[in-house]
Amino acid sequence: MNEIKPLKRSFQLQPLSREHHDGLLFVWKIRQGLQNNTGMETLQQFTHWYCKQHISPHFYQEEKILLPFFSPSDPLAVKMKEDHDYIRELILSIEQEPDRDDFTRLTNLIDAHIRFEEREFFQYLEENLSEQELTEVYEKLEKHPVACKEEWKNIFWLKKEPGNGK
Repeated sequence: MNEIKPLKRSFQLQPLSREHHDGLLFVWKIRQGLQNNTGMETLQQFTHWYCKQHISPHFYQEEKILLPFFSPSDPLAVKMKEDHDYIRELILSIEQEPDRDDFTRLTNLIDAHIRFEEREFFQYLEENLSEQELTEVYEKLEKHPVACKEEWKNIFWLKKEPGNGK
């Protein structure tokens, strides 16, 4: 039987992988909120907060620090940028008029996107960038950290709400 082993990430890309872990926690929290019938307004506010605190600065890091190592037409770079754009569009839609389907689409996309970046995009970087280039990436990431400036206090993902979540 084939055992699934965790990916071993170079230390230079580990800050991004840690942010991806936070992204998977965001996905889990939204899914729990949907399952627990959390109100759409609460999920909307949490998504807005998470985007401002985590997604926007994370996308900045990837697009400004990693993408310059790719040709603009490289399929991996194109997929990463298209995913980012679609995630931004879904977040805008949620900010205007939240509904369960948009939250489901958003969580599915972020989940798949993180797995793509971890399994394919970062793997490509580790195989094709020199040690010096990877260190340059790390140094730039350190200059532009994703630092959460405020904490989210409502732990809605642990509470069951009566009703249908609307």
